[in-house]
Amino acid sequence: MLTKDGCKQLRDFTEKNYKETISEVAEGVWFVLGAGHSNAVFVETDFGIILIDTLDTLERGEKLLGIIRQNTGKEVKTIIYTHGHPDHRGGAGAFLESRPEIIAFEPKCAELEKADLLQDIQKLRGTRQFGYSLTDEEAVSQGIGVREGITHGERRAFVSPTTVYRQDTVTREIDGIQVEMVRLPGEAEDQIMIWFPQKEVLCCGDNYYGCFPNLYAIRGGQYRDIAQWIDSLDKIMSYPASCLLSGHTAAVLGHEEIKRTLGNFRNAFEYILIHALEGMNAGKSAEQLASELSLPPEYAELPYLVEHYGCVEWTIRAIYTAYLGWFDGNPTNLHPLSPGIHSKKMTALAGGAQNVWKTARKAMEEKEYQWCLELCDLLLSNDETACGEALLLKARALERIAEYETSANGRHYYLEYARELREKNKKG
Repeated sequence: MLTKDGCKQLRDFTEKNYKETISEVAEGVWFVLGAGHSNAVFVETDFGIILIDTLDTLERGEKLLGIIRQNTGKEVKTIIYTHGHPDHRGGAGAFLESRPEIIAFEPKCAELEKADLLQDIQKLRGTRQFGYSLTDEEAVSQGIGVREGITHGERRAFVSPTTVYRQDTVTREIDGIQVEMVRLPGEAEDQIMIWFPQKEVLCCGDNYYGCFPNLYAIRGGQYRDIAQWIDSLDKIMSYPASCLLSGHTAAVLGHEEIKRTLGNFRNAFEYILIHALEGMNAGKSAEQLASELSLPPEYAELPYLVEHYGCVEWTIRAIYTAYLGWFDGNPTNLHPLSPGIHSKKMTALAGGAQNVWKTARKAMEEKEYQWCLELCDLLLSNDETACGEALLLKARALERIAEYETSANGRHYYLEYARELREKNKKG
């Protein structure tokens, strides 16, 4: 979302919500917030520790091991991954000395075949989304936590699970502690929740954030089934939890507060999904819906639904593509002109490249940064008018518009792309 003080909002949100905190939220249940990009939970048993997620790097995993030993004097005997994202399992290598069982679930739906052919573009877009080459000052935050350790030269140390479950629910007793693990697809296909009935503690992984989540990730990827995510939230709310521990935000305490918070989170998703589908059914395009549809104030003003990570309009476009595909129903768009031909004709219609340049520079001066970006793209798509000046003007507009972006992901993408354009211009 673009707003006048977007960068300040993001900075304030980060400073308030991700201070390092180690707390015993229930007897023998410890919650580690802000020590890594993701959170960790450790539970004391008669003979050792059950660890939920391991932070994002080896170095942070080693720090977590020290925290566990300092508070309990025990070793990690069991590790449970809430899902397979690297920021939750990258510290696992720090715990190998105690030879723990490492538990995970197999993804519910397989990745699209041949998806590995996209590894280069997804790596590039992932770097842009997460701002991996930006300084801390440029990046501000990663929206859902402190920056990943790899941005400071640390390394990931993922360890493959030793136990992989394919069923939807697994109930076990681990060293005297009852544990129920339930498959709950949402942010990830292999996402699970972990319920400790004796403690009334529920670990929900990334199915709840303290801000608007990536219902669509701009780095690219398969559709995250929002209807299924809603079902997963309903399942979480059906448990009599007194403490909800998320993979990226502060604990939610008290059964009624958990139901209220998750209920609002869930209902916001449903509002977007239903209204997007209704608009699609009425013949509206993805761009129409993205410009018209927003969360009502009762959801948009909640601190845990602010767009500091994902974005409502990105979500709407993802829903449109998932349900109706790329075609917006307008036959004009069945066989559009190529970008190069279109830009030449539009440039001519505007009175020539000089007029486009003049308008683009004026847009920059008047802080109409999105309009400037679109005019730069018109020039850059036309081989006859493309030049280094257009690259630099677009880079400047990207850097300016980034200051309006409330989403860490959007901010990073603007700044990373601007850096790429400046490097491209240097190389000629």
